[in-house]
Amino acid sequence: MNEHTIKAGGHEIFLAETGAGPAVVLLHGGGPGASGVPTYKANIDVLAKQFRVIVPDLPGYGRSSKTIDQEDPFGSLADAVRGVLDALGIDSATLVGNSYGGSAALRLALDTPSRVDRLVLMGPGGIGTTRAVPTKGLRRLLGYYPEPSREKLATFIREYLVFDGASVSESMIDERYRASLDPEVIANPPLRRPSNAKTLFRMDLTCDRRLRGLDVPTLVLWGTKDKVNRPSGGVALARLMPNCDLMLFANTGHWVQWEQADRFNRMVADFVGCPE
Repeated sequence: MNEHTIKAGGHEIFLAETGAGPAVVLLHGGGPGASGVPTYKANIDVLAKQFRVIVPDLPGYGRSSKTIDQEDPFGSLADAVRGVLDALGIDSATLVGNSYGGSAALRLALDTPSRVDRLVLMGPGGIGTTRAVPTKGLRRLLGYYPEPSREKLATFIREYLVFDGASVSESMIDERYRASLDPEVIANPPLRRPSNAKTLFRMDLTCDRRLRGLDVPTLVLWGTKDKVNRPSGGVALARLMPNCDLMLFANTGHWVQWEQADRFNRMVADFVGCPE
């Protein structure tokens, strides 16, 4: 796996690359201590047998620069991902995004659909968020800073992120906790509550009128036991988007790509590899 740092969209972006073929960009979620490769460790090697797999750390996370425009966070992330494509000389790619990364992927497709071949969205954020109060899981996530602790992180991951908390190892908790203690992140958390009404509406992608006309082939995957982003968001996307399929996973939480790795890998490979 080739790891390097590039300049993209005004950011320093760390990324890993492996495999050959059509480009597939894997975008991680926004939880404390999140980053690219650990989020997709059960998926990268399998997908790299057929595709050029690119796994960045999004701005604010991992080894990438830590600044995000909090007036338009999804737009800021989309700009960074588009910058990654530009820097790597990729005209268009399939974007695979979990949670916060799904929001970034969908926003990029809305802004520049010609750059996106296909979308795979796993429990994306920003779906119907102006129409409902945040879930308890999302409130836990947003409340992690400014006083992070290993106990808070372990509770969030085991009780809210995944369905089967016992499947999460102590080493995973330790790794995420260490990453969450970056002083830059504590001082300036990348994922936070919207500061004003304009930002709130920007962060509800179902309020974007372009969504109904977005015909990029889209596969939405959602765990029925997701406690962070409500599974009803998948139904909303399938209803609003003209070329969108929805798959719900029983006894699965917010981390489909990890909790249902084998099924996820097969479905993504089939979806990305199928002809138009």
